[in-house]
Amino acid sequence: MNEADYVSIAALNQYAYCPHRCWRMFCAGEFVDNQYTLEGTGLHERVHTLGSGHREETWQVRAIWLKSDRHGLIGKSDLIEESDGQLYPVEYKRGRRGEFDNDALQVCAQALCLEEMTGRAVAQGFVYYAHSHQRQPIEISAELREDAIATIEAVRTLLYTGTMPLPIYTKRCKGCSLYAQCLPQAAKKLGRYREAD
Repeated sequence: MNEADYVSIAALNQYAYCPHRCWRMFCAGEFVDNQYTLEGTGLHERVHTLGSGHREETWQVRAIWLKSDRHGLIGKSDLIEESDGQLYPVEYKRGRRGEFDNDALQVCAQALCLEEMTGRAVAQGFVYYAHSHQRQPIEISAELREDAIATIEAVRTLLYTGTMPLPIYTKRCKGCSLYAQCLPQAAKKLGRYREAD
């Protein structure tokens, strides 16, 4: 597998959130900022200060690149911790805990890379939500691993074929920075008009 065939870890999160958004970002190269993306960028600028050190009994390293040749993944971690001999990926998000699994898939993808890079099992990770200042534990279960691997393959297929998934309106669309490019409600109405013909 050459470097161009590697899937960005961040793409898994975007695909699980919305395949159409993932296509726009990673195939069409479109991106528009809004309040939420700017807040997220600001958070990651603070988090992605390369370095390592100890916080009490926990060793921490920030902003390192992770890679898995087995799964064809690559991406930058926010934070990796080691405590009591266990490694934990920690992903930072601007909001509060969502009801969707896209953040958990991103943490699992980081765990898959860490396992391959270190030869050590990773059983748990965390998502830190800046709005609530809370860490949400993510169990790296067999089911989550299967979902992550299936999502990697779905993203790889999307990148390879370039086929645009249709936009589907859901409540997730409300905060999407690409809403004006996608117009999912207009696409839904257009589909109804075509069915009526």
